[in-house]
Amino acid sequence: MFKIKNIITLLSLIATVSIASAQIKIGDSFPDVQLQNNKNATVKLNTFKGKTVLVDFWASWCAPCRMANKKLVKMYDQYKGQNFEIVGISIDIDKSKWLKAIEKDKMKHQQLIDPKGFDAKTAVAFGVEALPETYLFDASGKLIAINPTEAQIIAQIKKNKK
Repeated sequence: MFKIKNIITLLSLIATVSIASAQIKIGDSFPDVQLQNNKNATVKLNTFKGKTVLVDFWASWCAPCRMANKKLVKMYDQYKGQNFEIVGISIDIDKSKWLKAIEKDKMKHQQLIDPKGFDAKTAVAFGVEALPETYLFDASGKLIAINPTEAQIIAQIKKNKK
C-alpha cells in the first residue's frame, strides 16, 4: 500500500511539473495559437509579430473583464495607429454571449474565442488562472510582462513606435 501511495504522489508531481513547464513565461515567443475570430475567420497569434501586442484573456460573464474592456477600448483607439494591437481571447463556452459582449462593449480590436472555459488549450498554455489576465509581447514576439500596468503598456508602445 505504501509503495502505491508513493508512486501516485510521484506521478502527480511529474504531471504538475510538466504542466507548469508548458506554460508561457517571460522571454518566451508567441505560442503557436490558432483560433476563430468573431467574424468566423481563423487567426494565428504569431501573425501580429512586428507590433507591440497585448493578449487579453476574458469572458462575457466576468464583471472585472467587462470593466477592463472599457479601458482597453480607449487604449486601442488611442494607440492602434502606433504599431500596437490588442488580441482578446475569450474562454466563453457560449459563443452568442461572447458576440453580444463584443458588440455591447464596442470592442474593435481583434477578438478570438477558445470556448472551453479554463480548460481551453490556450488558457492552459498561457497559465490563465483568473480573469482578466493580460500578456504583453514586444515587436519581436517575446513575452515581456504578465498583467502589465497601463504605464508599462504605453511605455512599450512608445518604445516600439515606428
